Amino acid sequence: MAKQRSRYVCRECGHESLAWAGQCPGCSEWNTLEEVVVTATTASAAGRSTRRRAAPPRSIPLREVESPVEQRLGTGIGELDRVLGGGLVPGSLVLLGGSPGIGKSTITAMALGNLAAAGRSVLYVTGEESAAQVRMRAERLGESALDVPALAETDLAGVVAAIESERPDACVVDSVQTLHSAELSSAPGSVAQVREAANALMEVGKRNGTALVLVGHVTKEGAVAGPRVLEHLVDCVLLFEGERERSYRTLRALKNRFGATSELGVFEMREAGLVEVEDPSARFVGEATAASGSVVLCAMEGTRPLLVEVQALVAPTDVVPPRRVANGIDRNRLAMILAVLSRHAGVGVGNADVFVNVAGGVRVDEPGADLAIALAIASAHRGEPLSDREGRPLACFGEVGLTGELRYVAHADRRVAEALKFGLSPVLAPAVREAPPGLEPAGTLRAALGVARKRFGAALREAA
Repeated sequence: MAKQRSRYVCRECGHESLAWAGQCPGCSEWNTLEEVVVTATTASAAGRSTRRRAAPPRSIPLREVESPVEQRLGTGIGELDRVLGGGLVPGSLVLLGGSPGIGKSTITAMALGNLAAAGRSVLYVTGEESAAQVRMRAERLGESALDVPALAETDLAGVVAAIESERPDACVVDSVQTLHSAELSSAPGSVAQVREAANALMEVGKRNGTALVLVGHVTKEGAVAGPRVLEHLVDCVLLFEGERERSYRTLRALKNRFGATSELGVFEMREAGLVEVEDPSARFVGEATAASGSVVLCAMEGTRPLLVEVQALVAPTDVVPPRRVANGIDRNRLAMILAVLSRHAGVGVGNADVFVNVAGGVRVDEPGADLAIALAIASAHRGEPLSDREGRPLACFGEVGLTGELRYVAHADRRVAEALKFGLSPVLAPAVREAPPGLEPAGTLRAALGVARKRFGAALREAA
């Protein structure tokens, strides 16, 4: 006979507990545990004996497992296909997260329109908008977007039945928080509802070979789709980042079972929708300035070298403690670089506010950005630019250690080649065994400041 029992699930980290607590034992967040009612069937003695008599499953070596070759579904958007690893995999479950207004609905509508134009069967399920509202957005995306069938439905059973009936090659559910199951008493968007919706959609998608894209919201802390438990159920997690006030958008993979997680796609929002930026380095370098506090970072995003401008501003302040603001980089990393600058390079900013920004709304997480951040702060502190006679800013990369040394980072040759393509030479970087042409090596942060003074004027004469 059926019985009900309750358990409590954290909407931030997915930790499960048998009793409610004010603070989650998993992530230490407060008031995040939500009750989930689970209906279970009591196992009888006859049922247990039947399971004991059943033959155990047989394992087989992986070399004997058939490996079907399935052709990926190209979305017609090169940057999206790059991040996905070559396109949508049939039967996969993709979670696309991002803040409101960033362009999630736009990019999914464009992808479905391209698939429909290529002869693929598609379905767009909307739970937040009516079909008329979806049509208004599709009108500016082109004729192919108007050929996409839309279903305005929030009932989970109805959505599953529609997918089962139409069997599309690709389906977008916008958004997964709006779906609700009548079998659960909790509100739509809760941990139980989101988990039930994801499980049901995953089952029907894998059974029919439908590539499903679930659009999810983000919390104030940046967690994708509210409860992080959803990220463990899907095959791929994509995060759409950027500032709504700016035109550039970046798409990166946080998890990908069918491709790399380090690829980055860059888009620009225009009136007709999202436009791919095939050469983002040209855009960012073209907007770089030769003012003090500005340098160019030679970064690597997956297999692509990317040049971005790192800007810094150092302003005296009487506020204690002074402000440390970082946009596009980790704030803890900034604090470490400031300590190394003060201890090993003689650049002390303890009585000043420090602001560091990666221009264009790009976020850089690799340690190779350390040297660019340090040089930008030192340049801003002295008020002198780091640029050559033609006004081209300094290009650099490298990891800064706690003892002031510059450490090796991968793909030095590709970083330098990308900088040379735009006339940025020499490139200041850690010393490598086989230095490519155009690289100016430095062993320590203090030595890098000296090289910057020698090759790019007297910008950091006192600091070096």
